[in-house]
Amino acid sequence: MSEKILIVEDEPKLAGLLRDYLNASGFESYILNNGTDVVPWTRDHRPDLVLLDVMLPGRDGMDVCKELRMFSAVPIIMVTARVEEIDRLLGLELGADDYICKPFSPREVVARVKAVLRRARNGQTIQEQGLVLDEQRYMATLHGRDLELTALEFRLLQLLVERPGRIYGRQQIMERIYPDDRFVSDRTVDSHIKKLRKKIEAVAPEATLIHSVYGVGYKFEPEPE
Repeated sequence: MSEKILIVEDEPKLAGLLRDYLNASGFESYILNNGTDVVPWTRDHRPDLVLLDVMLPGRDGMDVCKELRMFSAVPIIMVTARVEEIDRLLGLELGADDYICKPFSPREVVARVKAVLRRARNGQTIQEQGLVLDEQRYMATLHGRDLELTALEFRLLQLLVERPGRIYGRQQIMERIYPDDRFVSDRTVDSHIKKLRKKIEAVAPEATLIHSVYGVGYKFEPEPE
């Protein structure tokens, strides 16, 4: 079955050219020309990769990227014609997988799409004493049972698990798991931790994986087996 590529580009000739090259390479390509349509289309059709222009009518591509990352791990390649945006595209706050600068050759785009999809298929899996985090699918299992985490809960757990024993303050957690600059209170972080613990305890009541460090924050530290 062909992998689905969503092309979000408001220049019809360029969008059509990209579609033709991607289809010739065995992909199934779709085109949207307005930023406001991307999130609902992605929810309904679940593409394998989004090729997302930064400058779009309706809604900015960077804002679209941030919202996609709230619920989906779909690979995203940002496209920009403005050199000054590159530093922002390279930043972690967007969650994009790669970027391409205009002008570009369609063959380069196809090569980048294949490379990003290859990385996504390989995925990143973290395993720690019965806990498995599949970054590609935003899925966490404990002793083989799905914890049924939201995307935000997954990012929170992933942050803690990647550095066992490291203490993260609430401010650090807020800066790393929220992809935008919204105001989030300490109580919101505490609430997410509480929900995360509850889901872990529902699968393994005896497991104490996330520890509170009074006055400092939280850490992931499984008890010795």
